[in-house]
Amino acid sequence: MPDSTGIELIRPDWQAPANVLAFTSTRKGGCSDAPWDGLNLGTTCGDDPRSIRQNRQLLRSLLPSEPHWLAQVHGNRVINREESGVLLPKADAITSRRSGQVCAVLSADCLPVLFCNRDGTRIAAAHAGWRGLAAGILEATVSALDCDPCDLMAWLGPAIGPSAFEVGHDVHDTFMTLNIENSTAFKTHGDRWLADLYELARLTLAKAGIEQVSGGQYCTFSDSDRFYSYRRDHVTGRMASVIWLQ
Repeated sequence: MPDSTGIELIRPDWQAPANVLAFTSTRKGGCSDAPWDGLNLGTTCGDDPRSIRQNRQLLRSLLPSEPHWLAQVHGNRVINREESGVLLPKADAITSRRSGQVCAVLSADCLPVLFCNRDGTRIAAAHAGWRGLAAGILEATVSALDCDPCDLMAWLGPAIGPSAFEVGHDVHDTFMTLNIENSTAFKTHGDRWLADLYELARLTLAKAGIEQVSGGQYCTFSDSDRFYSYRRDHVTGRMASVIWLQ
């Protein structure tokens, strides 16, 4: 449902402590014109900078502080929010242990994954497309949180769904080389494959020792009313997934 700003948000369906707050924005709300129409929060996709600034101001009105944005590169680098003074650090995940500090990632088909621990003292946000998953971004994020994985929980935000994400043999073979159990995340589709990012993330998180994983029921590609999708539209906006400690 839209909030008082007109922005429609998706909140994690997890059993996080009450002081852990999080959501993913949709494209609903905001002031960008087509083809970025709505609440585009990405600065590198061709939208009018004035619209992006207004959209980010709307987002900021829902948060305790300015998000520490990343220059996402589909890798496995994780930064600590408290230690990073660099503007737009090249990384694909960010962690924090201090209240009021907002961790954020942008996406438009790639999988955003939010983390917290059961005590409500550690959080993280990760950007996990297939390249990032293959590079180990989720394992690196779990390691950076520096606690027993059994004490962690994760939420899988909106990403391209398993019926829409067609890939070639290069992607399939990459994941088979990493772990043969990844075969459950692929279905043949002619001479190509349909890949399930959600299943790949669940398998990775389970192997890392995280038992409580929720989310994973969306498809950015098929739901053009709510979500941006790079694969569907090519020129498009970005949603933000944010998390912070109150």
